[in-house]
Amino acid sequence: MFTTAPRDTEASLGTTLRAGVAEASALLDAHVLPKRNQLTLLPDDELLELTRAAEELGRRADALRTLAAAEVGRRSGPERGAEGLSSCLGCRNPAELLERLCSVSGATARTRLRLGAHIAPRFGLAGETLPSDFPAARVAFSAGELGIDSLVAITGTLSSLTERCGAEAVAAAEGELVAAATGTAPDGAPPAAADEIRMQAKLWALYLDPDGVLPDPDRTMRRRGLTLGRERDGLTPLSGALTIDVAAQLQRLFDAQISPRVADRGRPAFTEDTAGAHDAAHAGDDSRTRAQRQHDALAAILGVAARAAESPSIGGSAPTLLVTISASELERRDGFGLLDAAHLSDDMGADAVAQPIPATFARQVACSGGIQRLVLDANGRIIELGGPQRVFTAHQRRAIIARDGGCVIPGCHVPSAWCEVHHATDHARGGPTHTDNGVLLCWFHHRTLETSGWEVRMRDGVPETRAPAWVEAHRPWRPVHPHGHRRGRRARPG
Repeated sequence: MFTTAPRDTEASLGTTLRAGVAEASALLDAHVLPKRNQLTLLPDDELLELTRAAEELGRRADALRTLAAAEVGRRSGPERGAEGLSSCLGCRNPAELLERLCSVSGATARTRLRLGAHIAPRFGLAGETLPSDFPAARVAFSAGELGIDSLVAITGTLSSLTERCGAEAVAAAEGELVAAATGTAPDGAPPAAADEIRMQAKLWALYLDPDGVLPDPDRTMRRRGLTLGRERDGLTPLSGALTIDVAAQLQRLFDAQISPRVADRGRPAFTEDTAGAHDAAHAGDDSRTRAQRQHDALAAILGVAARAAESPSIGGSAPTLLVTISASELERRDGFGLLDAAHLSDDMGADAVAQPIPATFARQVACSGGIQRLVLDANGRIIELGGPQRVFTAHQRRAIIARDGGCVIPGCHVPSAWCEVHHATDHARGGPTHTDNGVLLCWFHHRTLETSGWEVRMRDGVPETRAPAWVEAHRPWRPVHPHGHRRGRRARPG
């Protein structure tokens, strides 16, 4: 049974607390917030000090909000039934009450309740006060020395270890982690960031309870999987669960393509003296989200895999998709063709079905070695079958890579290994499969070349690009060369 202090004491305490919060808010309103737009005037050292002080203030506010949420949760406990605080106010649970009271998300409300349950003092059956689950973290968090992210890392990792490892071992780990997070460890190291605390907490858990922390390899292998859903509105959902190593490899491949640092691996640039500024001006034109860029990176990875000599063959040849389209539809801007795609029907395998695709896709994929184009006339006769003569050979690709260095669209940082070779003049319009007619484009710019406003042409065997009108009103053609070639020519005397 919980004990409750007299109402007059509660009222007096509540008035004091509210007055203190109001006073702190008034000080902020009077001395800080009116000048927040003048931060540009601060010297570097004063800006850093203000940033640190603001973080400490936010941590103290987080502690008050978390402890208040914990008390709301305690007064809404299931043992109180219909007399619980949240029930009396018409809410299903304390999380809903906090959502409505504080205008926060459900995730934020649940986080405050969960953290509050770990650091708030508990009460025994006779009403006596019991220590919190993480007393060291509570003290540091309440004093503004421990951030909420580090608190989540410590309590979330160690809370499940008490029953198996004992309170004493968990307390020792908690003390070490709090000291590392607050910079009070004996070695004198500065405060560790929350991500580092999360890693240290995992190492402590692994040390204290290796059997409970390491994933069960048999269970992991049983649960792994990847599923392609049913196509809808031109998109096919992808879902599943990857093992840690596969996910890490895929993420590394994503990072290798979409990281800005790939610019150091030889992206193209213009030969004019203004090339660097012009290139930088377009570097921010990419409006794709990270999820969209990862999709395009996966498309490039699949293209690289299809071209790889080590890829398994199907019917004696590399894995190849077939695009069927009529000659009349191929020429139409709004035309369409059919892609002979695999459609997952059940757990036993996939059925081959024809999926409609835009004609623009059919025109662009003819340059790729992993996709073959079949063109029919009005009577159904095969008048064109994409074959080796349409696809740039490995020798041609190496030569084009040496010349272009990467995707030729200014500001694009996708390196050459991830790019496709595009016919500057389409093969159907007489364009040869020759190095003088091939340019490197990444998957995204290759698929959007007809709609983005960018134009690519060849002049004396050198690719040139022209920006859309909204980028450059006069739209001059600019030659493209790798950075290495620019340096070589500039370094040469005369």
